[in-house]
Amino acid sequence: MSIKTRRIGPCFAAEVEGVDLRTPLSPEEIAAIHAGMDEYAVLVFHDQIIDDEQQLAYTRCLGEMEHAIGTSLRAPDEYRLPTTFADVSNLDKDNKVFARDDRRRLFAIGNRLWHSDSSFKVVPAKYSILHARSVPSKGGNTEFAHMPAAYDALDAATKAEIADLICEHSQMYSRQQIGFFDFTDEERARFAPVRQRLVRTHPSTGRTSLYLSSHAGAIVGWPVPEARIFLRDLVEHATQRQFVYAHRWTVGDLVMWDNRQTMHRARPFPAHEPRDMRRTTLVGDGPTAAQVA
Repeated sequence: MSIKTRRIGPCFAAEVEGVDLRTPLSPEEIAAIHAGMDEYAVLVFHDQIIDDEQQLAYTRCLGEMEHAIGTSLRAPDEYRLPTTFADVSNLDKDNKVFARDDRRRLFAIGNRLWHSDSSFKVVPAKYSILHARSVPSKGGNTEFAHMPAAYDALDAATKAEIADLICEHSQMYSRQQIGFFDFTDEERARFAPVRQRLVRTHPSTGRTSLYLSSHAGAIVGWPVPEARIFLRDLVEHATQRQFVYAHRWTVGDLVMWDNRQTMHRARPFPAHEPRDMRRTTLVGDGPTAAQVA
């Protein structure tokens, strides 16, 4: 059965049929998935009942993997999954739901802000691949915003103003927005800001897009208050409904997205219910900006 795609979002995002991720993909199927990502930025695969090894095999066939080391507040002896996965669940290493006031949970709910995965790393992420193992009874959707369309909708003066701007990204910036300031000295050092361009060009499609994230908390050369209100205005522009696709999860869904073209955010769900989501990630193409001290 050949791969078929059907657009489901307002200007991007597609469902994929004809793929069984329990079995190795052919070179032609891999090429079709890369082409689909270039065209749609978000691909949705339903009814993929796969295990960790099958998810890893699928991820590796698409490119080099990023390891999730030091990106959360879980200590190494608290990891539930190997570092080949980003554990974006609300579960501890014993598969128990985090207490509502657990600092690991409070840090993690920063993912409910619009962001791009690993924008706080010098080399940010390319694809993210998220698989649903268990979902709550309500809520917990993931929303995606299409950044090339958002860029295209800007006026010429704004495009000129932002063309060469460099932002500083850190998970401390995003967590400060939700009132989380409980960082140790080690965590502050680990989450030191990195620099990313505010405007980037996709290496395959050639399209220009905004590169925004809640992790962006400064613009080089700008006063911080002015930079943050300016970035907030851009995020509000980029997340208008005509640029957003909302995915309602069911068990077995696998959704992958191109972080070079999208922002995303998780939506709230009952705090006492488990949400087991396992993300694998591909390393990006390289730094978007020179890292100047």
